[in-house]
Amino acid sequence: MELRRDPITQSWVAVGQRESLGELPVCPLDPDSVDQQPVILSFPAEGTWQVRVIPHPDPLYRVESEPARFAEGMYDKMAATGAHEVVIETRQHDKRMSQFSDEEIERVLSVWGARISDLKKDLRFKYVSIFKNQGALAGEEFSHAHSQITATIFVPRRIKYELVASHEWYKEKERCIFCDMVRQEEKSGKRIVDVQGDYYALCPYASRVPFEVWVMHRRHNHLFEQPRAGSNRRHLAALLGRVLRRLEKVAPAYHLVVHTSPNTRSKKGELAGYWKTLADDYHWHFEIMPIVESRSKSYSIKEVYFNAMLPEQAAETLRSLDSHS
Repeated sequence: MELRRDPITQSWVAVGQRESLGELPVCPLDPDSVDQQPVILSFPAEGTWQVRVIPHPDPLYRVESEPARFAEGMYDKMAATGAHEVVIETRQHDKRMSQFSDEEIERVLSVWGARISDLKKDLRFKYVSIFKNQGALAGEEFSHAHSQITATIFVPRRIKYELVASHEWYKEKERCIFCDMVRQEEKSGKRIVDVQGDYYALCPYASRVPFEVWVMHRRHNHLFEQPRAGSNRRHLAALLGRVLRRLEKVAPAYHLVVHTSPNTRSKKGELAGYWKTLADDYHWHFEIMPIVESRSKSYSIKEVYFNAMLPEQAAETLRSLDSHS
């Protein structure tokens, strides 16, 4: 596996063959199997674990490799250095996150934050991604409820777009663009799906796919892994559970991605001279992209999305759905 850079879009692409895990006789994420594998983190640390983090059995990125950079004519490539982990979100094989209690979801959120903080201690890693693919249409790797963590020696293109836009907005207005968005949506109400405490779930104004939902904290914070004083993560857990229960009534699968700030301890390459206003201009949030159709036009032209449903209509539909079962 190696990383190649597109000189036009500046995005990195992992190229190479991954091993196929094939048909496994037992689920590799069930407790009996997991207890035989290396442990990165268990929660709780003592007694019977409820959430556990293990190395991915066939990782895209490997911690032990060195990020050697090479030129191939005009092109750049480097080794797939990084980390790739699996978060086993529950001991129960047939239980989805939408069926978790608020306390169980909060446990997973705590583990996500702990792993982001730990991986950012490695100065090679510029960004830590948390993502969850549920359902076959989303490319789910294991049927057991899980999410994945990757630490990379580059910042993903989508995050770079957000960082640049956030910085430009702050430079002009001295306000966070995400805070402005939450306030506008709160005032309008048309695209709000649900609210719990200071946490909001909304369908973005320019939603890329039907029923796209962002989950945001009304109070400013650029680091998901470092909650502000007074932040009630149980509220976030409760809201996320209700959103997922609503979405499962309209979409068979979804992608969930946590967007947080990059690792500013890394001072090399694209993060050299990183702007000093990052803590003021960026704002962590979750993006949930449901997959309503197996052949959606929304995914056919990646940077020009087609969405047949107005986000106002999507939010109204989601609000009307029962979020308790």
